[in-house]
Amino acid sequence: MASQHAKKNVVVVGGGGAGAPLARVFSQKLDPSKHTLTLITTHEFAIHLPGAVRMTTTAEEKLEDTALIPLDKLLANGNGVIKIGRAIGVQANKGAAEGGIVTLESGETVAYDVLVLAPGSHWQGAIDFPDGGRDKAIAHINAWREKFASARHVLLVGGGAVGQEFAGEIKDFYPDTKVTIVHSEPLLLNATYPDKFRIRLANDLRARGVELVLGDVVDDPEIKSGKVATRGGKQIETDLVVLCRGGKPATEWLKGSLESDAFNEEGRLRVEPTLLVKGYKNIYAAGDVTDWKEQKQVAKYDAHNAVIVSNTLAYLAGSEPTSVYKGSTEIIVITNGRYWGLGYVDALWGIVINSFFSSLIKGRWLLVSLRRKAHGL
Repeated sequence: MASQHAKKNVVVVGGGGAGAPLARVFSQKLDPSKHTLTLITTHEFAIHLPGAVRMTTTAEEKLEDTALIPLDKLLANGNGVIKIGRAIGVQANKGAAEGGIVTLESGETVAYDVLVLAPGSHWQGAIDFPDGGRDKAIAHINAWREKFASARHVLLVGGGAVGQEFAGEIKDFYPDTKVTIVHSEPLLLNATYPDKFRIRLANDLRARGVELVLGDVVDDPEIKSGKVATRGGKQIETDLVVLCRGGKPATEWLKGSLESDAFNEEGRLRVEPTLLVKGYKNIYAAGDVTDWKEQKQVAKYDAHNAVIVSNTLAYLAGSEPTSVYKGSTEIIVITNGRYWGLGYVDALWGIVINSFFSSLIKGRWLLVSLRRKAHGL
């Protein structure tokens, strides 16, 4: 005999640094007799991005064995399903409490009562992994390793965390390779961090032989006659260009689905303190795609997820969401190879973490085992 009440469906789109851990918490908290859980993700595994920089630079530590994290233990007690595919649209009811539908590239549709959008960011260059299975990822990794191994001069476009960490890895594994970073700001990173810290990062990179071109831009990364031109007129000799610009929110597929006022000018989703997308009663956003004024970092997203899980459980029980996100302390640790690096904590007078502790915290192991644990391994 059919159940008197249909099960309520919770759907999470995105299996990255926010979405995968969120799906795991939902699998622990949702009652399978009353709710279904679906995670939609483009890969058969999670990619641990801090590990991806070293993994695409060198085969030495065989990080593909650990930093491409299988999803088979992600959902606790098998509570839920994981669909591998790319979401291309959402049918949503603005302001209404009724559910909607997520459409996949394959044509399949998934109904939801609560939807969480955690599609993450689009990256460029070596950490822009193709959709699909492990074989495609391994081919991508091996192709980049060959490029780094054969390059005599690498030009890194972007001096944020990704560009700096690539510079450190190249200097670790290919010390004779010349490395240049071009960064649009007068100091590395961005103004979230104090100038003193940004200057120290630059000094440490220069001490390892990395050349910095600051306050300049590469508009056309194509190598012509062995050189790349900057907007400021510099001609930089190189035989490999790696785009290391910051990630762009992966929300373009939602533009025809959600109201235009749900997006800010960067394409991020405007969220209430409850992390509901503005104008919607049952669509949340988590991770990189939120417009919350903070640096986008995986370490913050457990706090996003706690708010979303609490509010979803309240909503499913017929109550109003009351949990609110209050922001997170800005903390960053930038590795400069395995044994160098610097960190910063925006607390008290601003705490700088030295090279020894940065290496201990992140550089030597890249937090891989911590991320695997978050996936149930």
